[in-house]
Amino acid sequence: MTSALSSRSATLQIVSIVCFSFIGYLGVGITLAVIPGLVHERLGYSALLAGLVISLQYLVTLGVRPLAGRLIDSAGPKRAIIHGLAGCACSGLLMALAALWLDRPPLSLGLLLLSRVALGGALSLIASASITWGIGQLGGSGTGRVISWNGIACYAGIAFGAPLGTWLTGRYGLSSMGLSVLLAALAGLALAGAKTGVPPQIGERLGFMKVLGRVTPHGLALALGTLGYGTIAAFITLYYGSHGWAHAEYCLTAFGFSFIAARLLFARAIDRFGGSPVAMVSLLVEAIGLALLWAAPDRLATMAGASLTGFGFSLVFPALGVEAVKLAPAASRGSTIGAYSLFLDLALGICGPLMGLIIANQGFRSVFLLCTVAAFGALALTLTLHRRSGPAAGLATLEGKP
Repeated sequence: MTSALSSRSATLQIVSIVCFSFIGYLGVGITLAVIPGLVHERLGYSALLAGLVISLQYLVTLGVRPLAGRLIDSAGPKRAIIHGLAGCACSGLLMALAALWLDRPPLSLGLLLLSRVALGGALSLIASASITWGIGQLGGSGTGRVISWNGIACYAGIAFGAPLGTWLTGRYGLSSMGLSVLLAALAGLALAGAKTGVPPQIGERLGFMKVLGRVTPHGLALALGTLGYGTIAAFITLYYGSHGWAHAEYCLTAFGFSFIAARLLFARAIDRFGGSPVAMVSLLVEAIGLALLWAAPDRLATMAGASLTGFGFSLVFPALGVEAVKLAPAASRGSTIGAYSLFLDLALGICGPLMGLIIANQGFRSVFLLCTVAAFGALALTLTLHRRSGPAAGLATLEGKP
């Protein structure tokens, strides 16, 4: 009974922190189902540019990672989250302003781009700081659970945000999309200000580039496994539109709920079996889901493929992340998480323009085939890394030793 209560208390502690990631990614979800169609159909720009607008957020997040990691390690995760939520508020305000000038496409597009820049910088702080804050409270042994719950919060935000954004814009107009992001961020700021933070870790701190070198192999596997998600996020609404199908937002919701279900059902799988074995099984399931998307003949099969992809992709980040966090000392934990997450940003950043270019030349189905191949490539790389590592590798660093 005591163990169960302790586990429940730890989970509640984690949830009270990763809720900030939920708020940040709620802003992503609210805009995700609306912006591609807004740029392509309302403003009259190409599918390639629509994909670039979505990907800009991830490119900015990638560029800000080193600064975010240093801020988290030196000032503490609470300060970083407050800065991040302020950035989300600015992003929402800029989105609301963009909706006021739809009759002037260049101005509206410019405001949307600035909004994506603000959101990208904000998320680089919020996601890494939430993980660092959670590990700081639970200790290194809670790394897998903290990363898993943080992911649940992120994709719950996307899953709830996508239909919410569609409903808001349909009922109250496009400006409501930005205003809802602004209000959510302001609520998050009030909540963060009332919480007690954790102090920065004391000890050896590695330079960001040194940390980056250590986590690169696992990061590359993560990047390959992320292309499928990035493609679904950026282009599923346009893919549905190309077939004349309605309710693309529910495909994103199916992905998000499957993602969450996998993390809830297999919350302790990483602790029990290890990061690399869980990552390999997850990548295999993801690859099968992407292959189904490639071959899907109708809307129902497409939704099933997206759902299976979300279920497989769910544990890829925490499973590989547990292995990556072992490779650096505790005082560099913020930088380690930032360096590892950089590969997620990189994959999502290049996904929009790359897949948009392929779609323009080869059509939509070809990108799902490419993502299937990439997922199998990630599986092969993870298997190679697992075979090269010893069973006790990284245990000392998990305890805070380099």
